[in-house]
Amino acid sequence: MLVRFLRIFKVLIIAVLLAGCSGSSVLAPAEKLQASVDANWTQYKQDHHISDNVIPGAGIAVYHETPSGNYYASSGMGSAVNQNTRFRIASNTKTFTAAAIMLLHQQSKLDINHKITSLIPGKAIPYVPDTAEWAIWRKADITIRQLLSHTAGVYDVDNNDTLATPCASQLYTGKSYPSCVLATDPEHQFTPGELVGVDAATQLYFFNPGEVNYHYSDTGYSMLAEIIERASGKSYDQFLIRNLINPNGLIYTSVTMLGWDQTIPSPFNPGYVYDNGVMTDSTADNMSLHIGEGNIISTPADIARWIRRLIRGEAGINSTWVDLMKTPTAGALSQGKNYGLGISSMSGFGYGHTGANQGYLSLMMYDPAADVTTIVYFNIWDNANLLTDQALLMIKAGRDARAAIGY
Repeated sequence: MLVRFLRIFKVLIIAVLLAGCSGSSVLAPAEKLQASVDANWTQYKQDHHISDNVIPGAGIAVYHETPSGNYYASSGMGSAVNQNTRFRIASNTKTFTAAAIMLLHQQSKLDINHKITSLIPGKAIPYVPDTAEWAIWRKADITIRQLLSHTAGVYDVDNNDTLATPCASQLYTGKSYPSCVLATDPEHQFTPGELVGVDAATQLYFFNPGEVNYHYSDTGYSMLAEIIERASGKSYDQFLIRNLINPNGLIYTSVTMLGWDQTIPSPFNPGYVYDNGVMTDSTADNMSLHIGEGNIISTPADIARWIRRLIRGEAGINSTWVDLMKTPTAGALSQGKNYGLGISSMSGFGYGHTGANQGYLSLMMYDPAADVTTIVYFNIWDNANLLTDQALLMIKAGRDARAAIGY
């Protein structure tokens, strides 16, 4: 009897041990996510010969909100960084600007089909100033909707050369107006009118408004910031905070407006530029250059909440206008883009936007079919590969991470 009991006890012990071994070999979704993010970042560093010795806390993070729970993982950034750590969301800001315009449209305080030279409803002033500084190419033919969809042909001062000759400054020898100014005055207070004024002075443009065409333009969104202020009677940051940020519970989100205000509120993730083996901390930045098109600071959790609520018609803009925002224009489609009114779509991710500001590269997307939100961001610019391999990795990492947690 004792021998039989010992044999049964031995079998039970082995079964428990085997069950424990089997369980440990099956990774939980959070562990699969971490493994996926680690693998992608490690492979990228190896492929591009980026040594850990020159990469102080720079890497990639992925955050997912799903019906089964929320998941966050990062690689290279350190354990203190999480889904509530702030970073510069860059052009993801455009979704806020577009939403503000659509909210004003919904409230009949403007009409997106109006020309920007038209009078604002109920006011005796036009949407943009009637001054020489704003006398850009074919101004009278441009509509608010065209600015929203990058189909107005407005020349982009931020990302394109405008100076006929190099700057006089010894610190800068290129042809970009903003870089020229910042070389001698890092805290310069840029205004939308100043940037638009460069277009007016040069009469540069991409194409005539009304053509079936598309060209991304930060300057066009600077103009929208001005329109928001003139139509609402509030500053751009005040309007967003009161009507979009606070009502949607985005407690870690802020809107930087001043040239001297170049820091990020704590806790934040520093941004780095990697170039020819040298890593430079680029966290401090003059965001007055990017009002309306890239000046918001937020967190993965906040922007995940924002884009989900926006696309679902829960952020204050009703579904009728959100559907319009989501619909690609003929001009965008003619250039192979899926861009609507401040919102783009991407296969496998849904709707949202991307962003790039020195030190940060990000993706913010919501898939309504699966109810899955995907946030991917780097706190590093790999200058040699930013818009090629690094941008492709951002998409791959998001898709791999989504698959890792079962979506």
